[in-house]
Amino acid sequence: MLTVNDLIACFNGCFKDEYHVVLVGGALEPLYTPIQYDEAPAKIHFRLDYISSALHEISHWCIAGLERLKLEDYGYWYETDSRTLELQKKFEVVEIKPQAIEMAFHKVLGLPFRVSADNLSLLDYDTSNFERAVNSQFHTYLKVGFPARAQAFCECLLKYQGINRSLYDYLK
Repeated sequence: MLTVNDLIACFNGCFKDEYHVVLVGGALEPLYTPIQYDEAPAKIHFRLDYISSALHEISHWCIAGLERLKLEDYGYWYETDSRTLELQKKFEVVEIKPQAIEMAFHKVLGLPFRVSADNLSLLDYDTSNFERAVNSQFHTYLKVGFPARAQAFCECLLKYQGINRSLYDYLK
């Protein structure tokens, strides 16, 4: 089974040289920090030693465009877990693609996945529409292809585990 240190080594081995980015665990809160002064690499910080937190943060990095990669936390807004229903719906729209990629990472690693509404204040909130949207996006990626960095990381994870199958065969 892949450990958090294995995951960090796999990510850094796959992306550090080409993209000047590293994965860093142990943070109290996740945070992306861009390249500093063209010297220090960009850093993807994930919570404590949680593999799921790392996979979620990596998924955001995999779809961030060049301009967003220059901004702390990719320039996204973040509301605490006390979002109103209206803000929750906006949050979910932004989270569909990264969580679909995160789903692929979990599947490649043989780990269970569940969508994260990331909101504890809506106690009776029904996530089924969000779950369907994430699942639909995952299947769209299977048909049309994953973003390049997401595909590269999935293939790296497969290779790291000694699995010699194509990503799409493995996920189908």
